[in-house]
Amino acid sequence: MTETPIPSREPDTVPHDDLVIPFEVAALDVRGRAVRLGPMVDDILARHDYPTVVSRLLGEAVVLTVLLGSSLKFDGRFILQTQTDGPVRMLVVDWRSPGLVRAYAQFDHDAVAALANPSDADLLGRGHLAMTIDQGADMTRYQGLVALGGGTLEEAAHEYFLRSEQIPTRVRLAVAEEFAAAAGGARRRWRAGGLMLQFLPKSTERMRSPDLDPGDAPEGTVPHEVPEDEAWVEGQALVATVEDLELLDPALSTERLLYRLFHEHGVRVFRAAAVEAKCSCSRERVAGILGSFSAEERVAMVEDGRIGVTCEFCNTRYTFTADEVTGPTA
Repeated sequence: MTETPIPSREPDTVPHDDLVIPFEVAALDVRGRAVRLGPMVDDILARHDYPTVVSRLLGEAVVLTVLLGSSLKFDGRFILQTQTDGPVRMLVVDWRSPGLVRAYAQFDHDAVAALANPSDADLLGRGHLAMTIDQGADMTRYQGLVALGGGTLEEAAHEYFLRSEQIPTRVRLAVAEEFAAAAGGARRRWRAGGLMLQFLPKSTERMRSPDLDPGDAPEGTVPHEVPEDEAWVEGQALVATVEDLELLDPALSTERLLYRLFHEHGVRVFRAAAVEAKCSCSRERVAGILGSFSAEERVAMVEDGRIGVTCEFCNTRYTFTADEVTGPTA
């Protein structure tokens, strides 16, 4: 996504949802992205009858995916997927240019219900987080993996950038339900927000980090230590002060939040990019998939005279008569 700087001006005080705002704090050699999601994340989560804790976790995955996917410099897809042994065994978020997002979760209903006030670690368990970049049919896919060892998605993102990209990075994710007045009583709706900060000095020497633990060092080996750059220490400290409410507050604009954080050093924002909840499924596409099965397999799918398919991402139900789907013979 091309980043176009905005001429110097006062921060926009009008809050806007479903936008990603790239920014730069040149004095600290940091760049980042801030995202505020309203109707978009509510649309994704409201389509599924997930328990609240599962919806919140999937919302965090959506925010992380938007932060990362919107940084691609080409048209393509960014797919985030977890696969773990916890009650929430899988999260999948699919980001497609120019900012179309869909997502779903797979989980054990009974195992989730048995948990009281579960943390991300309780829900995820152990496994891995995969991040896949797809540049198109004629290009090789890139996939990065990071272990999920009983931590949060924020921690997994930090580990991914440390091991795969070797870019000092800090991520903040926040998701919550908002209760709003509506006809017939209060209505719950989801909101989400996030912030990603990366240390990108011109001198790579300033980005040095300690060597990763090889896991087989002799006993008594002194760990390799490299002091962090002072600018990056300050950048991390500022991000650590951000509260969930600030990331979610519908009355606080994202630009005002960035100004609140970095005004002493000067923060430069770039043109915002919109994001939208949109699935890529369609009746024609589903019919094409069904048509790839043999006639015998399609007959086995028929229930009460029809073949039914539900999209896992958007929960849309498609039904067909056996005669509406054609394909290879048995």
